[in-house]
Amino acid sequence: MSGSGTTAGDDPLQTAVWRLRSRGCWTDAAALLAPHSAAPAAALERAGLLVERCLFTGEGWADAEDALRTAEAVARDDEERGGAASERGRLAYAATRLGVRDRADEARSALGRAAALLAPGSPRRPLLDFRRGLVAEHIAASPQAALAAYRRAHEGAAAQDDALLLSFTWHQQAGIALQEGELTQARHGFSEALRIRVELGYLIGTAPTLAALADCEPEPEAGRLRAEAGRLFRLLGGVPVWLAARLSLPAQATTTALPGPAV
Repeated sequence: MSGSGTTAGDDPLQTAVWRLRSRGCWTDAAALLAPHSAAPAAALERAGLLVERCLFTGEGWADAEDALRTAEAVARDDEERGGAASERGRLAYAATRLGVRDRADEARSALGRAAALLAPGSPRRPLLDFRRGLVAEHIAASPQAALAAYRRAHEGAAAQDDALLLSFTWHQQAGIALQEGELTQARHGFSEALRIRVELGYLIGTAPTLAALADCEPEPEAGRLRAEAGRLFRLLGGVPVWLAARLSLPAQATTTALPGPAV
């Protein structure tokens, strides 16, 4: 699931899926793909949508597991099997990161299996690198290894013109820069992520980036950014759920970047 979904060449189904996904309507988007789930590409995209729903809402784990099993069952070659393994790794990462269940070993194993299956030039490599970076940063507590993975993902996303993935790589690299006290670099990264998400209409990812950018700004700009993030958060029905506690913090208590969601 590359993520942009907004180019002029997209077919009507993909355009509809993107519009629903970008507004947090993952179940509706997945329902559009359900009639096509015998096809590996559609089955994998549907699984990706439902895994992303888990990341943003902390709900729907059984549906995501079912969709993943379907994608794994219909995969015909190493490329498709690698894509399914990448999604399984992301689901295990999400469960671990959100404290639902410790599936860290499964996340590492599935992403390693994806790396073994996908060819070096696979278009899925940048997304896999990004997900391995998330595991390195948030599970293995190895920010330098994570940064190397994010940079590989960033280069790959730029080469493929995958704007949405670029927004995530900008966000995560900026988060590490902020933790290291590099405010100028962090501000630039979050600003680029925000610019891309606004241009794409990726509403569901805009509030977290606004809140993260606020960490780099002095008052009153920081307060304005957090207020706008809160407005979008409420507009989207309280999603992503992990942003709620962060938005309630006073400005002076905010010292690190938000753990941005994963594509």
